Amino acid sequence: MITKWTTELRYKPYQEWSDQELIEIKNKIAQSHWRLGYHIQPSTGLLNDPNGFSYFNNQWYLFYQSFPYGAAHGLKSWAHLTSDDLVHWQDHGPALLPGNTQDSHGAYSGSAIPVDDKLFLMYTGNVRDENWIRHPMQDGAWMDKDNHIQKISTPLIAEPKNGYTDHFRDPQIIKHEDTYYCLIGGRRKDDTGHVLVYQAPEVTGPWSYKTELKFTDENCGYMIECPNILFVNNRPVLIFCPQGIGQDVLQYSNVFPNAVVIGEDFDWETFSFINPSAITNLDEGFDVYATQGFNAPDGRALTVSWIGLPDTSYPSDEEGWANCFSLVKELQIKNNHLYQIPVVENNKLVKQTLNSKEITPQTKISFNMGANLAGSLTIKTELEEELQIILDTTNGKILVDRTNAGVSFATDFGTTRSIKVDSGKTIQADLYLDNTVFELYVNGGQEVITGRIFPQGKRFFVESENIAVKKVSLNKIY
Repeated sequence: MITKWTTELRYKPYQEWSDQELIEIKNKIAQSHWRLGYHIQPSTGLLNDPNGFSYFNNQWYLFYQSFPYGAAHGLKSWAHLTSDDLVHWQDHGPALLPGNTQDSHGAYSGSAIPVDDKLFLMYTGNVRDENWIRHPMQDGAWMDKDNHIQKISTPLIAEPKNGYTDHFRDPQIIKHEDTYYCLIGGRRKDDTGHVLVYQAPEVTGPWSYKTELKFTDENCGYMIECPNILFVNNRPVLIFCPQGIGQDVLQYSNVFPNAVVIGEDFDWETFSFINPSAITNLDEGFDVYATQGFNAPDGRALTVSWIGLPDTSYPSDEEGWANCFSLVKELQIKNNHLYQIPVVENNKLVKQTLNSKEITPQTKISFNMGANLAGSLTIKTELEEELQIILDTTNGKILVDRTNAGVSFATDFGTTRSIKVDSGKTIQADLYLDNTVFELYVNGGQEVITGRIFPQGKRFFVESENIAVKKVSLNKIY
């Protein structure tokens, strides 16, 4: 296994890696007890941003940023997944590969939209010159119903707009009436982050700059990544990653936040949110970033998140793989608050109700605690490692503590997370455990706390105090 990732190794062309090197990585991963049962994970190497989430050819399509040769941010490609039910995903392997003059140093993040009988992919091509200066451009490609990809031979948007730096990436393509739009994350030369909007009569162009997206008067830090607009009951929802945003604007505990703004309405002419909400965290946990979503043909607003963070190492890195995706979630707005709810299709995972303290590595734990009580739910291993969820309904507080949940990592940003809910009321929650990842949905998705843990133990047990608990074993599908 490679222990030091030099620039030369990170950007080594795929064709120069031998089949034997990939076999050795797979053999190493096969020995891991940190692999997941029902969350999307890479077969080898690194998984990060979700890309191209869409519905096409009577299937759900999803791609992920991939570097298949190790747990490093190297020469990126898109790996391709399809599903009939948003739960069982078939991994078709590499799909959109880097290598031409428009993406020589990586096929970076982007989105997809069906057009007639094909799926159109729009992505950031990363190019470096001999002085290692980055030249980003927004590229396009067509995927047919047999999953064959044909890249478009010229860039859709050849360079950043004047006044912006080479941090210019992550296009989200949408259509309104007869016009296509794309949102691109950018960084001005004054080191402020913004979302740029381009428009075109056809997906292939010509693309022209329209405006900056207007969704807040706050300073959003030095760079915005992964901007996504969805509409929930016709109300606009912006999900984005404002790197370097001030703690006075958004309090967050991770290296970078994944944030959300809700508007009462949307002005398509000026690309403005009408009466936007304050900027809030999309997930109050440890490890969510780069969420991507779209408005599906069935009327739902669906999202999926990268469970992992930039500039963060994870214990599984040493085994040649890193990161996973969240469950697919449906967005709803209730009382001007965004709710995230695992899609109903996840009920297909249910296997059997458990009656003992020992649980399987893939378990859904539903629990509630009455008003004006204090209690806890603890997931333990046979080695006394523990993930603690501490509840206080008197004061309306939930604390999640992974301090002693296994191999320590990312401690610079703390090992606990807490949220506030209405005081003096019952708390209901669903905890989805999948061996080394957990997703906690509080009060029907009103708040979500997501994180990774890396226990060395292999048997799981649950203990509770002042909490009514139902445990359901979930099917392992990977």
